Amino acid sequence: MNSIKKFSDVPKIETERLILRKITLDDAEDMFIYASNEEVTRYVTWITHSSLSDTIKFINAFLPQYDAPWGIEFKENGRFIGTVHFVWWQPEHNSAEIGYVLSKEYWGKGLITEAARAIITFGFESMDLIRIQARCFLENKGSERVMEKLGMSFEGISRKVMYVKGEHKDLKVYSILKF
Repeated sequence: MNSIKKFSDVPKIETERLILRKITLDDAEDMFIYASNEEVTRYVTWITHSSLSDTIKFINAFLPQYDAPWGIEFKENGRFIGTVHFVWWQPEHNSAEIGYVLSKEYWGKGLITEAARAIITFGFESMDLIRIQARCFLENKGSERVMEKLGMSFEGISRKVMYVKGEHKDLKVYSILKF
């Protein structure tokens, strides 16, 4: 097994159109482009960035809370366009949850599905995962479509499970199992 350790450097993963890699402070300007867009941040747990300083703080403080965060680099132009990550990972249960965010300019091209599929494959093949789940706010139809394209099954709605941006939110839960 070629597993990663919690909170350690993530390995570089290459797909047809993307490079998934460690996030660095060099990505701050590109990240600010999408992190300052209210359409992009509507369905994430963190607040919209109002300055590049917010993005730098986010990279330094918030991202390390994730168990395995990858930056998404678009091969065609070398731009940092989003993140895909294991929000949490429980090795003792062979289980993890993925999350993702993508710059609006790149929506509708199947890029998040491509990135998430790559880390799901990595999770099953290299991290000994049996179950990978993802959750989204009820109104986040785009994320729901991504989960369905990934072959995830809808499991139900967790009611008022997360307090985000001043309100308790219901979340749809999807998962995929290793067969």
